Amino acid sequence: MENNTIGFVGLGIMGRPMVKNLIKAGYSVIVYDIVAAAVEEMVSEGASQSPSAAEVAKEVNTVITMVPDSADSEAAIMGAGGVLEGAVSGSTVIDMSSIAPGVSQRIGSACENVGVNFLDAPVSGGEPKAIDGTLAIMVGGKREIFDKYVEIFEVLGGSVVLCGGYGAGNTTKLANQIIVAANIEAVGEALVLAKKAGLDPNVVYQAIRGGLAGSTVMDAKAPMMIDGDFKPGFRIKLHQKDLHNALLTGKELGVPLPVTSLVQQMIGSLMNDGKGDFDHSAIANFIEDMAGITVSGE
Repeated sequence: MENNTIGFVGLGIMGRPMVKNLIKAGYSVIVYDIVAAAVEEMVSEGASQSPSAAEVAKEVNTVITMVPDSADSEAAIMGAGGVLEGAVSGSTVIDMSSIAPGVSQRIGSACENVGVNFLDAPVSGGEPKAIDGTLAIMVGGKREIFDKYVEIFEVLGGSVVLCGGYGAGNTTKLANQIIVAANIEAVGEALVLAKKAGLDPNVVYQAIRGGLAGSTVMDAKAPMMIDGDFKPGFRIKLHQKDLHNALLTGKELGVPLPVTSLVQQMIGSLMNDGKGDFDHSAIANFIEDMAGITVSGE
């Protein structure tokens, strides 16, 4: 890196703790978000602010974007007032948003056309790992650009892997999200079954977590189901977006994704029940509703 200053656009549930970790690591961070309160919180943590994504890009050589979906990434980077409006040739855009791989490829091409480097670098781990700086970071782009930014990624993540060219990071993230969603749904089914059978779900969880069924997903989400605590670390509505992108990508590639499609329908039902802002562990609510019992209840 040429200097110690980073631009950061997008201060949501993931972006804010990521900015805090960059500041703690000694980086100067200039931030922008459409939500003024989020900007003010980061300024109180030591960040500087800029009035637009374009203005952020004018001040730095490296801009990280962390926004909800494909259209948001395109707007933040390629749109009016976006990063490319202010970026100079030779600077780098790192989009850490979880978006459709084809959109990452399109953004990468737009960046190349104006001499700007690009990496797509979505993450997994939700808010807890964003806070801890232990996210799994999946990167797409050129090796020589990736190598320049490994130091930054290591501030934010516990594992960092270059997966291929533009869009490879987001294809890998979709694979991740398929596994996470199916795993959460299976844990929900299992704990509802145990509860309906008169067993203590926590005892069942403790009994099986050390065996083949054990997983990081189970350890993160089973306790939330058992406690009935669905405060979001990763919101249902964002997982719906990821599975939607997975199904679109599957269609483009001719890959059937039957279990992904089924879980997406469950999530759609939960969205209709007003649970879009619940943690994705609330996928279990769909099974609970069908079974007429809650994992957390007496």
